[in-house]
Amino acid sequence: MTDTTAHQPGTLSVGWIGAGRMGAAMASRLARAGEDVTVWNRTRAKAEALTDVGCRVADTIADLRGHDVVFTMVSTPADLEQVLVGEGGLLADPANVPGTVVDCSTVSTEASAAMRAACTELGAVFLAAPVSGNGKVVRSGGLTLVVSGPEEAFERVAPLLDHLGKGATYVGDGELARLAKICHNVMLGVVTQNLAEITVLAEKGGIPRAAFLEFLNRSVMGSVFTRYKSPAFVHLDFTPTFTPILLRKDFDLGFEAAHDLDVPMPVAAAAAAAVQASVSSGRVEEDFAILLELQAHSSGITLKPENVPVDDGLSG
Repeated sequence: MTDTTAHQPGTLSVGWIGAGRMGAAMASRLARAGEDVTVWNRTRAKAEALTDVGCRVADTIADLRGHDVVFTMVSTPADLEQVLVGEGGLLADPANVPGTVVDCSTVSTEASAAMRAACTELGAVFLAAPVSGNGKVVRSGGLTLVVSGPEEAFERVAPLLDHLGKGATYVGDGELARLAKICHNVMLGVVTQNLAEITVLAEKGGIPRAAFLEFLNRSVMGSVFTRYKSPAFVHLDFTPTFTPILLRKDFDLGFEAAHDLDVPMPVAAAAAAAVQASVSSGRVEEDFAILLELQAHSSGITLKPENVPVDDGLSG
């Protein structure tokens, strides 16, 4: 985490585009830290909900053009293109652009590079800053970010990024942060499939899921992620945080990068086959933790929810 002693909260004017579950939680953390935050969202009511924590509401994206830093947290590459270079977008007035654009959305390398070029042409700095976590992780202070772009710009906004959670890791120039996020999500799939396999193995042998996962999480093999996913595995609660289709997309991007860089990925390939099976099952609106039930089905057992309390590691 960056030393923030030289930064005085409120000295940078901060714009925020996108107040969905993630964007709202992140903007809220900035405002609670004393930063000067103005939020725009397509559905205004979602931005207005943030006035309770000190955010102001922008009537239009144009109201954010003169800010020192503008964060974007939107759903798709098309959304990012629209809010930056579309009609009425952040970059629509060449004479009035923000100093730095920090994009926290999960978009492709190509989409990111196109928006970086648009910013650079008009004299704005673009930082790719995808995140690891969801709304609950943000609220608990556990969000992490990976950033690429001009290092001086990263250093300038790092105190803001530190407010968002555990801080940000700078990985280099260009779109390297996008590759880092793809690698991260490939591991997400591999670890979840492996966790599903060993949990089903333990249960078929007679061990309750909650007991096995408690042991695992207390051991050196436990992690923030295995603890976080344990309630879903124990209770069979597949409320979506990340769907199999999104995970399949990231595997595809990972394999594309692996092909270009000549990196064999045999373990990832096996996990990707399981993720494809989850998509093929038709259960595409649930959380990717359904890998557990699919593994159980393949192993000849039917799982039932276990009605026991499970700590997700984010509450304390």
